[in-house]
Amino acid sequence: MKVLQKLFGAGYIAVAMFFLVCGIALVGMAAWEIWEALTAAVDAETPPRFVRILECIGLLTIAVASFELGQTVLEEEVQREASISTPTRVRRFLSRFLVVVVVSLSIECLVSAFQSLHGHPELLPHAGVIGLCAAGLLVAWGIFVRLNIPAEHLEPQAMQEAQEEDKHIST
Repeated sequence: MKVLQKLFGAGYIAVAMFFLVCGIALVGMAAWEIWEALTAAVDAETPPRFVRILECIGLLTIAVASFELGQTVLEEEVQREASISTPTRVRRFLSRFLVVVVVSLSIECLVSAFQSLHGHPELLPHAGVIGLCAAGLLVAWGIFVRLNIPAEHLEPQAMQEAQEEDKHIST
């Protein structure tokens, strides 16, 4: 069983590293795109600079999400000694994940809305759907946290253990 746990730990480390590599690649792509947008000659075939910069913001948003997800996997699945089994741990893990998703969707909604205002009005319904999805996730997350409070009261020591682990990990 311990060998299997070590294999899962190695798998989580590999996933966290892939998130890191993907995030770095996205930052590199955004940097290249920004450079091209600022230095390239403007012609009829290339998108306007403003649209290219907005695309860079989208790439950077996904890169931040990738970094945060990799860090979450590393901290929650590798550095913490206990597996996710208590309501406190589940809520904390899902909350970290949903923060990234909701913020990324919100930024993507803004980018899509700006693009629709600057020459792509067909993107406005897409921006609206993305915004509704972000709002729906935020509401569902709030309901989950609210409904999770009574379950946390069943195991008050879990919150104390999680806070002790936080102190240990942050040092």
